[in-house]
Amino acid sequence: MRYFLFIFIFLLPVVCLAQLSAPGMSALRFTTYSPPSTVHDPVFIYCNSSGTQKGTIQAVSPGGTGPFNFSWYKWSDITKSFSISLKTDPAVNSSTSANLDEGGYMVRITDAGGYDKSLVGWIFLDSPVAHASLQNYTCDYVALSGKAAVDTFYYKDPADGTAIRLKNAFTFTWSSAPTSIIPYPSIDLNPVTYTPPIEDVTYKLQVVDSFLCTSVSSFPFTSITVKADFTVDPVNGDAPLKVAFTNNSVRGSVYRWEFGDDSISELENPLPHIYYRPGEYSVKLTVTSNLLCVDSLRFDKVVVDPSELNIPNVFTPDGDGINDYFIVESKSLRSISVEIFSRSGLMVYFFSGEGDSLKDWKGWNGNVNNSSSKATPGVYFYIIRAQGWDDKIYNGKPYRGFLYLYR
Repeated sequence: MRYFLFIFIFLLPVVCLAQLSAPGMSALRFTTYSPPSTVHDPVFIYCNSSGTQKGTIQAVSPGGTGPFNFSWYKWSDITKSFSISLKTDPAVNSSTSANLDEGGYMVRITDAGGYDKSLVGWIFLDSPVAHASLQNYTCDYVALSGKAAVDTFYYKDPADGTAIRLKNAFTFTWSSAPTSIIPYPSIDLNPVTYTPPIEDVTYKLQVVDSFLCTSVSSFPFTSITVKADFTVDPVNGDAPLKVAFTNNSVRGSVYRWEFGDDSISELENPLPHIYYRPGEYSVKLTVTSNLLCVDSLRFDKVVVDPSELNIPNVFTPDGDGINDYFIVESKSLRSISVEIFSRSGLMVYFFSGEGDSLKDWKGWNGNVNNSSSKATPGVYFYIIRAQGWDDKIYNGKPYRGFLYLYR
């Protein structure tokens, strides 16, 4: 018995909904009148963002034998009853009352056999409020101001006219288009971002209440924020290292480049910078806008390789494209001289160079003193002297040795 009673109570709101319906409603709730009442009348909520929304209630008889007479009444706060007569639809099987304002409505359904049933429903027109505005802004932050509110609805207990509040609440979300950073967009109604947008955006505040009715407010924001940005190419290599800096800054008018080697530039797009001394360099760009907004970006790090010298002891100038030159493997050398002697003490090759001539040096191709005469296979003696851009000297015994030429 308890089981069937539970099912009856659970399905009661569904039964009521089947007898009264509201086309186009956005949400449905049920009344909770003061105990000991067990009546749960439907509450129909319409979203009213336009301000012109009206309600509609359709009624069908839960019993009796049709056709029926449907008499419609509206709740009166003066008489505390459904005493305002609206209309009567005689000899029909269903009835609709349209263009309804907020309030309570009762339809009395009768038939020729003495059937008499009254159904009650409530209509509320819901208009949540959202208002978005700009509170303040500087070069470094943007403060937003939001206001949100929801309607408060009261239905009346038919027994004594007591007003009973229909629960309503809201959630909100800030956003922007294009997307930008807004801290706690669904928690703080007045958020402040210290990462202001670089581009112009439209800020939007959306408010959604318990009945899924929505209100949206937005406004355009013109950014004044400046952003320093640049790319580096290459980021490492031998000295002298020529590095190109590409300026990608936004809204800048004054520029200051600090290259990390006590040199600066105030050009928007600086000329390629040459690093001569091996080491690590931190590059900083500071950008100032016409409105004196300032931003800076530091790039760590440009790496100029330390000097290095590695001497091979064999090469095969046979024209196969593999190991055809005696070339010193080096990094960041300022200058070098190479002398190669035969076993009899005759010089067969000499090179001395620095700067561009050193970079263009391909090595000894195995010909005697750059002639067409090919040196015979065998053992040769080399003497190498060099200096790195880091002032390291390569000289002496470690840089004198024997070289093997094979054909």
